[in-house]
Amino acid sequence: QVQLVESGGGLVQAGGSLRLSCAASGLTFSAWNMGWFRQAPGKEREFVAAISWSGGSTYSTDSVKGRFTVSREYAKNTVYLQMNSLKPDDTAVYFCAAESRHKITGTNMTPDYWGQGTQVTVSS
Repeated sequence: QVQLVESGGGLVQAGGSLRLSCAASGLTFSAWNMGWFRQAPGKEREFVAAISWSGGSTYSTDSVKGRFTVSREYAKNTVYLQMNSLKPDDTAVYFCAAESRHKITGTNMTPDYWGQGTQVTVSS
């Protein structure tokens, strides 16, 4: 079965950095668009960033542009989210997501699979 396992979350001060990882198994990694979503307490889950199955295109929501970078490593079946200049508003549970390459991905990504999430807390 498909498994997406996130790691790398934690507590960090404002202005700091974290790198999230998501290890994928049970799917052909190179055939899937991969992305990150987040959900803050009392809010809906929102798109953060995505990378196409080829790695040739990346997308991110406006609030993280210039601070967050999504990348993927095919040899390790892993997708990353490098988060710099973190702000308290970035506090949320971050979810990894996989979307079929047959969909046209972007900021309106519609995942087929989800990870369990990892908590990121940014203190002021």
